[in-house]
Amino acid sequence: MGNMKAFFGCLVFLLWFVGGVNGDPVAVRSQPNILFILADDLAWSDPGYAGHAWHETPHLDALAASGMVFTDAYAAAPICSASRASILTGKTTARLGFEFVTKNEPGFQKIDMVTPLKAPAFTLNLPLVEETIAEALSNLGYQTAFFGKWHLNAHYKKYLGWSPTHGPIQQGFEIAVENFGNHPYAWGKETPEPINDPGVFPKDSMVDAVCHFLEQDHEVPFFAMASSFYVHTPVRTPCRWLLEKYGAKIPRESPNRDKRIAYASFLETLDHHVGRMLKALDASGQRENTLVVFTSDNGGHPEFTANGPLRGSKWNLYEGGIRVPFIAHWPGHTVAGSQSQLPVIGYDLLPTFVEVAGGDAPNVDGVSLVPHVNDPRRFMDRGLIWHFPYYHPEKGYAKAIESVGLNDFEVSKTHPQSALRRGHYKLVYFYENERSELFDLQKDVSEQTDISGMFPELAESLTSDLMRELRGMNARFPGR
Repeated sequence: MGNMKAFFGCLVFLLWFVGGVNGDPVAVRSQPNILFILADDLAWSDPGYAGHAWHETPHLDALAASGMVFTDAYAAAPICSASRASILTGKTTARLGFEFVTKNEPGFQKIDMVTPLKAPAFTLNLPLVEETIAEALSNLGYQTAFFGKWHLNAHYKKYLGWSPTHGPIQQGFEIAVENFGNHPYAWGKETPEPINDPGVFPKDSMVDAVCHFLEQDHEVPFFAMASSFYVHTPVRTPCRWLLEKYGAKIPRESPNRDKRIAYASFLETLDHHVGRMLKALDASGQRENTLVVFTSDNGGHPEFTANGPLRGSKWNLYEGGIRVPFIAHWPGHTVAGSQSQLPVIGYDLLPTFVEVAGGDAPNVDGVSLVPHVNDPRRFMDRGLIWHFPYYHPEKGYAKAIESVGLNDFEVSKTHPQSALRRGHYKLVYFYENERSELFDLQKDVSEQTDISGMFPELAESLTSDLMRELRGMNARFPGR
């Protein structure tokens, strides 16, 4: 590995030198660094730059102001493990057969009431035969590093514990740091001392590790994936000053007010972590030669955040469950303060990062966003696919409400479903009664009006396309 690093280090220097002689030193940095920050359960409408009434996210706002915001960006799944598997491989969850969260052991869903269908067996590990972003970029001379939440193997010894056979190291990451940081996952039965001083956040060892890596000298370009545990439950903070701050900001009549106060505090902590990483990148002198991408693995938790104007939440395929924040900052390519309405999805990241690194993307379901970033007028006509053949929640399904609402702060029943977006039309298909709903997102982003009855031929055509695509991916379907 050391000889390989030295070789690529010399190659990059030679390219820089030749480019300098030709008077174009920028073009030679053909392999920029890549910093990928993945939030957990962050809603599309949560950041301040998205217009939230009281959330304060100054570092995300600044990143958005200096880069490109994708307004129609999507997670590949409405749930953690499946979304992450899709991101890392560039493939849909249907093709991977990884559509749900991983478990301790193999088996099937056990729902607390009789359901018409039976979901597929649990997938526990991301197969080692799948090529990940890390493996693709390692082959192009990158140093690869992973920090934080993995959630792509059966829980090993503890909740979210990394497997010695299917962890990040086995999936192509040269450096991998397993660390909960200061997320409540790490607290155990102990509660940290309260912090009363305004502007003071708890130390976070996971973020420390990311910053230490970014500040180092690197002989070759790097790909660093900072996979945050924030803002996933349990939503708790030792920062009393944040709780007091949002307690004064959030109206008393707001539903679920106490949870939303804690959540707003949690979100500002995530934003602080992002700011620390970007500051470390600045300190390294590599900010101008680094692509920074920030997004989330799925939509927001219905009890803690309002996903409006989007309907639904994590766990279902309405917009609130899958539309997510997405910021790209790439000096010399993205235009400061720009926005793109191009529909993009998590499985686009692998081919995008590979093209950024100068390679040829493998044959995957995603497409590279580089041509669009370089020319935002460039449009890609394609469909986006989601597949969720499971029920949710597994515990408390009988008590969950039947309807999927808008800002109702309720956990609803999610039935096995798939979805397709093509252009501004979105189709959601339900397996129990073989029924499709059709929405025009251009006119109805809240998905309040099912127009399948008004446009039956379009609904039938999109349903046929969706089923054909899923069968072509050897998708697993729920059974009777």
